[in-house]
Amino acid sequence: MARTAHALTLALALLAGPARAAEEELTTLLQRQTQELFDAVGSGDAAVWQKYLADGMVYSDENGAVKTKAQLVAETQPLPPQIWGKLAVTQFEVHVFGDTAITNHVVDETEGYFGQVIKARYRETDTWQRRPEGWRLLAAQVLALKDDPPAVSLSTAQLDAYVGQYWLTPEVSYTLRRDGNKLIAERTGREPEVLEAELADLFFVAGKPRLRKVFQRDAEGRITGFVERRESWDIRWPRNGPPTAQAKAGGAAKPAPAQPEKP
Repeated sequence: MARTAHALTLALALLAGPARAAEEELTTLLQRQTQELFDAVGSGDAAVWQKYLADGMVYSDENGAVKTKAQLVAETQPLPPQIWGKLAVTQFEVHVFGDTAITNHVVDETEGYFGQVIKARYRETDTWQRRPEGWRLLAAQVLALKDDPPAVSLSTAQLDAYVGQYWLTPEVSYTLRRDGNKLIAERTGREPEVLEAELADLFFVAGKPRLRKVFQRDAEGRITGFVERRESWDIRWPRNGPPTAQAKAGGAAKPAPAQPEKP
């Protein structure tokens, strides 16, 4: 019985070996072709895009625009003087479904721009199909990976101006307190988080680069609330108490003086 089990295990291993090797070979091939496409962006070699893109392919770029093969080929031109770019394909994965392969990878971009160097990262999912002439790209979806902005330091006096409570509803508040040189925020029912200053009156939470807290002031410079900006949409959090409480009072009440913590 033991010999039979061992023989079966060995037979399965021998069968899996060629399949695994074929998948590794395909991964190497598609990663190479993907890198060739990005190298062609830097050099302006449109022939590479003409070769690997299938007719009728669909490309959704990082800005949400949908482009055709003809548009992509036409856009592949040598870069202007004083601009250069390098795009490296990393974290490459392949999932095979017969004659179709789905790849997912990160593109690390380094761009020289008039003497300055900037960087960006993109997450891309591609659909390839095996054809008589080779593997060709049918579709691509590109997402720009967002990073946290650089944080700046504010004085304790500046931070104290934000301390207090802000309201979404009578039941949901956002409380700010200062702990040393940090601004600690806690929303009703959630764990505390640290607000980092991108600029005065503009804050973010590390790891949430899509969101900003934009604080608002009145004509005298006093903070009246903030908006939580999600891309182009704002959610308002007034400081003067819940909106219903303000309405019952017949207008906006003066905020209670904040009691900042000592450093």
